[in-house]
Amino acid sequence: MKKLKVGIIGSGNIGTDLMMKIHRSDVLEMSVMIGIDKESKGLSRARAHGHHIIANGLDGFLDKPELADILFDATSAKAHVMIHYEALKKLNKRVIDLTPAAIAPFVVPSVNLQNNMEEMEVNMITCGGQATIPIVHAISQVAQVEYAEIIATISSKSAGPGTRDNIDEFTQTTARALEQVGGAKKGKAIILLNPAEPPLIMRDTIHCLLQSDPFDVKAIMTSIHKMVEKVSEYVPGYSLKAEPIIDGKQITVFLEVRGLGDYLPVYAGNLDIMTASAVKVGEEMAKNIFNGYV
Repeated sequence: MKKLKVGIIGSGNIGTDLMMKIHRSDVLEMSVMIGIDKESKGLSRARAHGHHIIANGLDGFLDKPELADILFDATSAKAHVMIHYEALKKLNKRVIDLTPAAIAPFVVPSVNLQNNMEEMEVNMITCGGQATIPIVHAISQVAQVEYAEIIATISSKSAGPGTRDNIDEFTQTTARALEQVGGAKKGKAIILLNPAEPPLIMRDTIHCLLQSDPFDVKAIMTSIHKMVEKVSEYVPGYSLKAEPIIDGKQITVFLEVRGLGDYLPVYAGNLDIMTASAVKVGEEMAKNIFNGYV
């Protein structure tokens, strides 16, 4: 089957897990890993798999742009905004941004993927956004959501330097996406880094306040369950932790995201949902290109 060459910017945990998932793709071909430390484990692993490696950052790729048609940016919001965005735009490359830079349209595969297939760059929001926005969207399809608040609880061990440096971007970007993509009138996001041992699997709590009642309880429950099934098609470890609770105008949903353990431990569902969602977007981009739709 024909495949499209892709590259990964960032040789850390997310970049390495992404590479492992791309190896299973029927339409994406892992071509190049781009980092800034030639001794990094990510670049070493990419080299061992026979991929091209670049150890001087994006400058090295600018000299060999033919190595990839789609780039996944798994670095930081600051690096994406200050360096990668403009440079890749000039190369006319398609970009899937996994940082919370939020300068491209937000994409959640189960909600609005096909609406953004003509975009040259899309943004994957945050791990908390990928986990909770589908549920807020599912509720907003059958009832008006006045306010949505999400609490993403992740293991401290799964939070690398990039996550810790981008806490403000996480809360701001997720809150905005709860409104723009999820359909809530107002959104708020909180992230908790839990130091417990053994490490906890990612958990998400979603509180939605509906504008008014009466509303169709059965329709809300059906919509939530259908959405969980849809997300689990590309994130197999995505599930409800308990049945949703409806108390008056307030709906509370508890989620768990278990990782696949490709490179990262299974408790790192927060990273797994980002890489799995990004690969889903990349595969749909490739199919659209092959079919001549874009």
